[in-house]
Amino acid sequence: MQHYQEGLFVWDIPTFAELVVREAVLNAVTHRDYRLEGSIFVRQFPRKLAVVSPGGFPPGITPQNVLWKQLPRNRRIAEAFHKCGLVERSGQGFDRMFQESIRHSKAVPDFTDTDDFQVSVTLCGEIRDPRFIQFLEKVGKDTSAAFTTEDLVVLDLVHCEQQVPEHLRPRLRQLADEGVVEPIGKGRGSHYILSRRFYHFLGKKGLYTRKKGLDRRQNKALLLAHIEENAAEGSKFDDLMQVLSLLTRNEVRGLLRELKTEGRIHVAGRTRAGLWHPRPGHSKNM
Repeated sequence: MQHYQEGLFVWDIPTFAELVVREAVLNAVTHRDYRLEGSIFVRQFPRKLAVVSPGGFPPGITPQNVLWKQLPRNRRIAEAFHKCGLVERSGQGFDRMFQESIRHSKAVPDFTDTDDFQVSVTLCGEIRDPRFIQFLEKVGKDTSAAFTTEDLVVLDLVHCEQQVPEHLRPRLRQLADEGVVEPIGKGRGSHYILSRRFYHFLGKKGLYTRKKGLDRRQNKALLLAHIEENAAEGSKFDDLMQVLSLLTRNEVRGLLRELKTEGRIHVAGRTRAGLWHPRPGHSKNM
């Protein structure tokens, strides 16, 4: 059990949630390969718990799609568990494991050690960010909307600054409309951060401002570095587009205008034939 206190708010979070461990064991019993000898092992450590069962994933199931695609290997066992009230419906076990882990700000179930001969799921007991738990609760109350499994997975990826898979990106746009996340940049080069209210909730308004403006400064620094490296012959606009290929032409033009206004670069010529050069004696510190 892990104990946290924030002002007058006190809460205890189990290192291993009973629901998550229960679902991991039930899944192991339901989906193991009974053609193979061997036992199901549950190995507990101070901050992690691993459940290992004989036989790899059923055909077509991978660690990447296990949450979205279900194929019961032993359908009769699954039906028996359902009739006994041990499971609700096929495939819901993984949903509940992921939901509960994310709501407790823990790493999602890890299938890294799975191979053709065993399925291994490791449950992490370490709480990464107690404030994230409070944020999810607060947003849920403020919006009066229940987060789906997809929503929670997206929020966890954004919080951990990891890439959101293409099939989940529509949920990003929905969460942005609800004010839970915010986009940084436009077009293909955009990504998302948790909304302003998350950082205000943390009492880290400055961190929000830095994250919101970080990419713009980095992109300007990349443009300036390329222009400086090619100072003798000058840099064509098309070359600068290659430097920031994920941005639109208008976005790159906007960054060049800012650098020009700051006195860092100048252009010789007009339109696309113009060549960009560094200003003599300009400061290299962005």
